[in-house]
Amino acid sequence: MSSNVKQHEKEPHILKQQENKEEEEDEYEEEGWDDWEGDEGESQSELVCLFCDSKFGSCDSLFVHCGSVHHFDFHGLRKSLCLNFYASFKLINYIRSQVAERRCWSCGLTCPSNQDLQNHLHDVISFNDIKTLWDHDRYLKPFVQDDPLLYSFDEHEEGEDEQITAIDDDLMRDLKNSAEAFSDNQNAVKEVVVNNGLYDAPITEGSASISDHHLSFASSSDKEHIDGKDSRGFVSSIDKDPERHLTAHSQNHIAKHIKKANESYFGSYSSFGIHREMLSDKVRMDAYGQAILKNPSLLNGAVVMDVGCGTGILSLFAAQGGASRVIAVEASSKMAAVASQVAKDNVLWLSKSKSGHSGLQKGVIEVVNSMVEEIDKNVELQPHSVDVLLSEWMGYCLLYESMLGSVLYARDRWLKPGGAILPDTATIFVAGFGKGGTSLPFWQNVCDFDMSCIGKELVKEAAQIPIVDVVDYQDLVTGSEVLKTFDLATMKPNEVDFTATATLEPKSSASEHRKVHLDSKSCYCWCYGVVLWFDTGFTNRFCQQTPAVLSTSPYTPRTHWSQTILTFREPIAIGFGKENEVDQTKIGTDICPAMKVNLRVSIARSTEHRCIDISLEAVGVDSGGRKRSFPAQLFSLQ
Repeated sequence: MSSNVKQHEKEPHILKQQENKEEEEDEYEEEGWDDWEGDEGESQSELVCLFCDSKFGSCDSLFVHCGSVHHFDFHGLRKSLCLNFYASFKLINYIRSQVAERRCWSCGLTCPSNQDLQNHLHDVISFNDIKTLWDHDRYLKPFVQDDPLLYSFDEHEEGEDEQITAIDDDLMRDLKNSAEAFSDNQNAVKEVVVNNGLYDAPITEGSASISDHHLSFASSSDKEHIDGKDSRGFVSSIDKDPERHLTAHSQNHIAKHIKKANESYFGSYSSFGIHREMLSDKVRMDAYGQAILKNPSLLNGAVVMDVGCGTGILSLFAAQGGASRVIAVEASSKMAAVASQVAKDNVLWLSKSKSGHSGLQKGVIEVVNSMVEEIDKNVELQPHSVDVLLSEWMGYCLLYESMLGSVLYARDRWLKPGGAILPDTATIFVAGFGKGGTSLPFWQNVCDFDMSCIGKELVKEAAQIPIVDVVDYQDLVTGSEVLKTFDLATMKPNEVDFTATATLEPKSSASEHRKVHLDSKSCYCWCYGVVLWFDTGFTNRFCQQTPAVLSTSPYTPRTHWSQTILTFREPIAIGFGKENEVDQTKIGTDICPAMKVNLRVSIARSTEHRCIDISLEAVGVDSGGRKRSFPAQLFSLQ
């Protein structure tokens, strides 16, 4: 996995700066996740999801939620269809009107209940089929009165003019040039139409408006086209759908952007320092070595594919374990050359080996310099002919780098039915951390001087950025909970984006973190945020002789993945206490600590290729069952 995001000491390392957001008023909740709103006096700035009752403090967190839970990529849709402000304004009102009628916004299916609609929502199949659905002036009227989303969804884009990349400039320039070229050539197009006899009547001055109608952008759906033919069966000699032409340009530039991101990503692995760090990670090496070398019935005589081989260490293990053929796939040209030389130096290169040493299999490794999605261009390999699929694909917070999608592609394309995938499970855990997990203790005493003001500033900054660092298990103030488990043998690619809930309760053994309130009514500690980590499993489903686990937990020896830290905007007091007698007391304070904290976490692939967005929502629950929701937070791991 990549080391683009460097590790650091206790002082937070900023992965991405985000704009400061105003903290909203804290309110009590009487319901669960579907009722984030508090009393009637709550601020009108809360943004309501387009598809459910969830509420958010920012457009960013709302649209991440829509993408990961409801299959609706607002920003992606705007870019693909080049929607301006008014078209986007209409889209929001259109969707709200459809959801109110329990109707799917993209396919039109009416569902018997709102829950059925939630279950039905799906990805858009064809942009061309939906682009005219909301193109009506009635959707310029807000469907929900005083809907704050209508007046804030465009602010993020307007505030980032200086951050627009060159690829976006190229895209807009090409789209503009394409539109101008189409406009300049309308007369020529009409001439082609007439000369090819596509219309029975000649184009005269009086009939020009009819021709313009058929050639206009908005009329692309007026005629039915099937397999390149119009409704009368004629083969079109011109492209009557200029929007499709513009969309092709857009997709071309998106492809170029992804290509550049991939080149940067794979290029980052050209540093031998990164590979030394990974090869020196004993937890990593022991888990993979045990799974590959101590399960002879799995590897002996097997055809193995190693996705993202790097230096080729897993391929070497596979050869040592008795594989008959190892296809080592590496997209970095430099590392592919290195892996090839390593295989040659160890007499394991497929074409040159004549003998092996130390009992190693000879001549079984072939290195393919390619992305796994394109390896059939470079090597002869029949689909579904691989017995074992190997990969060390995990990134920070498990999903950073988005390499899992490539592994799943290789599984579906190359792995035999019932073939083994190593590792075959992955689980994300979450727990709350205390003051010791921040930089506050360091700054409270620097050479006997109080510099805690610096620590407080750093904690405030950390509430807007994810931090990759090591957290000591003694600094955890709650028990750990499973957030999400993936079964790599059966999961679908779109399951990489998910929303999950968890409940954090104070650790019974965290007495060193607790403070006893003066009136002895409560015993509590401060929870400053949550920490995420992952385990991957080489289970007995495939590793029948010797299963293995690779853990990045704070309770196990450290790994180069460390943990991912998400800091609350304000710490939450959590612990044990008597039921609070004053209803107005805020839950999560030292006077009224929360007995538990309910979390809802969404992790989704970012619009920035190979990055992820994390949305965090927290609700404190006191001993009497009252609830207080804290403003949702959005973190981008880049």
